[in-house]
Amino acid sequence: MTFNPLQEKGIPLEKQIRSWHDIVKRPFNKYEVDCYSRTRQILMNGIEVEAWNFKHNLSRTCSDPETRKIIALSRRIEDMQQTTVNWLTPACQTVLETTLGYEQVAVDLTAWLAQNEPDDYVRETFNFGLLEDFDHLYRYSQWAYMMDGIDPNEILQGMTDVVVSRPTQNHHNCNALRLRRHYDRMTAEPQTKVNIYTLVSGEQQTHNFYAEHGMMYPNDDLRRTYGEICDVEEEHVTMYESLIDPAETPYEKLLLHEFTEVCNYYNCYKDEEDDKLKQVWEEFLGFELGHLQIAVELFKENEGRDPEEVIGNKVVLPCHFESQKEYVADILENEIDKRLAPDDEMSYTTIDKLPDDWKSYNVQEKVGLEGAPTEETIRLIRESINRDIVSADMKLIHKQPDLIKRGLEIIAQAPNTVDYEDYKQMDKVDLMQF
Repeated sequence: MTFNPLQEKGIPLEKQIRSWHDIVKRPFNKYEVDCYSRTRQILMNGIEVEAWNFKHNLSRTCSDPETRKIIALSRRIEDMQQTTVNWLTPACQTVLETTLGYEQVAVDLTAWLAQNEPDDYVRETFNFGLLEDFDHLYRYSQWAYMMDGIDPNEILQGMTDVVVSRPTQNHHNCNALRLRRHYDRMTAEPQTKVNIYTLVSGEQQTHNFYAEHGMMYPNDDLRRTYGEICDVEEEHVTMYESLIDPAETPYEKLLLHEFTEVCNYYNCYKDEEDDKLKQVWEEFLGFELGHLQIAVELFKENEGRDPEEVIGNKVVLPCHFESQKEYVADILENEIDKRLAPDDEMSYTTIDKLPDDWKSYNVQEKVGLEGAPTEETIRLIRESINRDIVSADMKLIHKQPDLIKRGLEIIAQAPNTVDYEDYKQMDKVDLMQF
């Protein structure tokens, strides 16, 4: 089912102010909520933060007083929506439990987007980032067990695998190498634009959450792990946002932001099975359709162009959540050794073709000089229970030593690196006892 959002009026802006009782709703029950209801809530929080932040930046560079007024009014609504969505998180859900939700968003959302991306280069970039988030999920799963005493599947509900991926210590690059070739705003499909705007929002909020909450644990190794992975999320935001055509005008970007919100809220509404959450997605879809009409009129007045040139005439589906195990496992086995190429083509290569003077080696040597926190994570869990916490088909679990052999760089290794032999020893320990 699809529809033309340009023909939908939505809820008028003047009717979108709500009472505090409506803004701050009762949170979901973390013991009963479906894992993909949680991922929708986490993603839409990021979508709203991006919309709010963009409108502030637009106002700071806009000289038209009427535009500033209307943006100020809609921005306040975005802020109220963000409060509603974010505060659906229950107070009893720990930072680590929420973190597993964030990484489940990153893995399953990126995998979905990659499979529904018409641009081959953008898809390749999504797949590259996918393996990094997949490894973050693996590292945080160890901490969830050590700190909260939980099986990660209490959050993931068996829908997302937990195994080693491209090691996090190898994610630290010269950030200039993260820059990718951007799409052409005049020829790119609306699906591509919405896919990227959606993923940028999700990764940016993941960075913000880790930056603002990683220090809330007293364990220094865990705090450093949040710091290390937070740094990678900065690289991810750099990588994904660079795919956006910088020639897009401010009013074009406003149109795309509102369209992205409409598409995501519609996707959430269509997929949601929790009645209370479904009501939120439906109401905010109506709000965003109203915001889209405002953006359409501003675009027409200031650009003299047809908005269909930018967003087409039908809603697209950027955020469907379902298990992506098979797809992720395929990318894992075939692309774990992929790296950012040291060239001006902004392409990709493999470990064996990297030159000794690859700029990212210098970064990795410096940040990993005293050891990588994410490697220490595996050493600590091994000291505790003799192996790592994993959850996947046993054939995939048994491939972990080989994955490390193929995915770990020889140059610039941290001194506390967990290597092939370590994983071989852990693989001998029976998982059934945990």
